[in-house]
Amino acid sequence: MAPRGALGHLSLVLGAAVAAVGSLLFIAWRRYFRGRWGARWEPPLAAGCCAEQLGFSKQQVLVLVLGLDGAGKSSVLHYISSEAAKDRTAPTQGFNPVQVPAEGFQIDLLEVGGSQNLRFYWNQFLSQAHVLVFVVDSADGPRLPVARQELHWLLAEDPRLPLVVLANKQDKRDALSVAELCRELALHLLNGQRQFFVLPTSATHAALATATSIRHVKSLLVKLLSQP
Repeated sequence: MAPRGALGHLSLVLGAAVAAVGSLLFIAWRRYFRGRWGARWEPPLAAGCCAEQLGFSKQQVLVLVLGLDGAGKSSVLHYISSEAAKDRTAPTQGFNPVQVPAEGFQIDLLEVGGSQNLRFYWNQFLSQAHVLVFVVDSADGPRLPVARQELHWLLAEDPRLPLVVLANKQDKRDALSVAELCRELALHLLNGQRQFFVLPTSATHAALATATSIRHVKSLLVKLLSQP
């Protein structure tokens, strides 16, 4: 039987290989196969219908969606692109691309898994992104220091990229408020060069009609990406 340390090292190596392959596939998708792949949860278009007929241009922008594993990133993407109820969302093991049409352009949302072996590759996508969405589990107090460290590592890589922090899982009884989460994430340290927003969210179907609806996230993204 292989030593436990060797197995852990092998797991990290395999995770790195999966991330590298996923990165190459994503780049190929954006460069060569744009428009051929459907969104993971995108409703099918009517037969014979195309984006141009719907009034959308071919201009596309990238929103990078990051956060620790279990923060609710996949559920956030689901309710940005669809309002269909979903009982359970499987954790993302690699990459989860979703396309959402907006007026005059298309939003590409890319979620990268939040497990430890994938976080090392997060910064490789920053140069392609127009907005960074960072999802935090507001009820996961013990891991907030890790979330803060990972977030500030990303922000140091690009001091101007607009930031949207989602204080997710506000439906949980022990969830921190937006003000409490801002303190825990040390957002007061951000300089004035960057646009940043903090939204309370609950990535559930029941919350779609409430103040913590993911609809507010989509509206904010459209507003940010529509700016000249």
